[in-house]
Amino acid sequence: MRYLEFPVTPEEEGKRVDAILRRHGLSTSAVRRAKRREHGLLVDGEDIYTSYLVHPGQVVAILADDKAPSGITPNDGPVEILYEDDDLLVVDKPAGLAVHPCAGSWEDSLGARLVHYYQTIGLAADFHPVHRLDKGTSGLMVVAKHPAAQHALTAQLHSGSFLREYLAVCEGCPSPLSGVIDAPLGRTDDSYIRQQVRPDGKRARTHYAVADRGARFSLVRLVLETGRTHQIRVHMAYVGHPLAGDFLYGTEDADLIPRPALHSAQLELCQPFTGEKLSFASPLPTDMARLMTL
Repeated sequence: MRYLEFPVTPEEEGKRVDAILRRHGLSTSAVRRAKRREHGLLVDGEDIYTSYLVHPGQVVAILADDKAPSGITPNDGPVEILYEDDDLLVVDKPAGLAVHPCAGSWEDSLGARLVHYYQTIGLAADFHPVHRLDKGTSGLMVVAKHPAAQHALTAQLHSGSFLREYLAVCEGCPSPLSGVIDAPLGRTDDSYIRQQVRPDGKRARTHYAVADRGARFSLVRLVLETGRTHQIRVHMAYVGHPLAGDFLYGTEDADLIPRPALHSAQLELCQPFTGEKLSFASPLPTDMARLMTL
């Protein structure tokens, strides 16, 4: 079982346990879920109510893991895990693997593979992705092991503590060679999937810089300031340089690459409970690198 522990400071004298836990980033639902479980909330190892008033030197502990395994049907497919601790995983997702079970991917997904992995290590855990990648997008992704970690990491997601850098291969070469695409995004009126730039859309900002220029394509580094659906793909098409292989916003050509040429290449984040800075990198996949030789 995974308990999160928080020593009580002198400044917290006389405060309620639930207030202490919220101060440390635990959501109201996480506290409510823990108090309904046997030995879910403890002070110095003793069961307590959320109204308990703490004293300096005591240690508040909350049970953070899931009560039961996920309802997702497990799949024993491979998962490349770059980092793992009691609260989170960083995985390198292959292109073509859906994150969640969905139409066309009911039997196999990243969620299904991780649920199988949890079972092999004896962990009763649901699938808690902190962010998502499109099925065709490869690269780094953060997955929480329990709801408290997911809540804390999601709160960190669009802050300076959580950096996501992508590599994309686009048609032609953007001009200027670096800049910010600031254009609001929303769904098209005739589709539940396709997005477009529209004045009544949600704020969306993408930072880009050309890293390499070939005869037909350019390699571009991109950093998301916001995280809208298909944001990079729509923004690059909007400025006239859609991603190679993008069937939805550009030109599909399976002979060149059978997916949008997008890769989650770098991640920086803070461990949600220790504050340790974590950094990861994933090299450019061969199918994207080949495009730069054409």
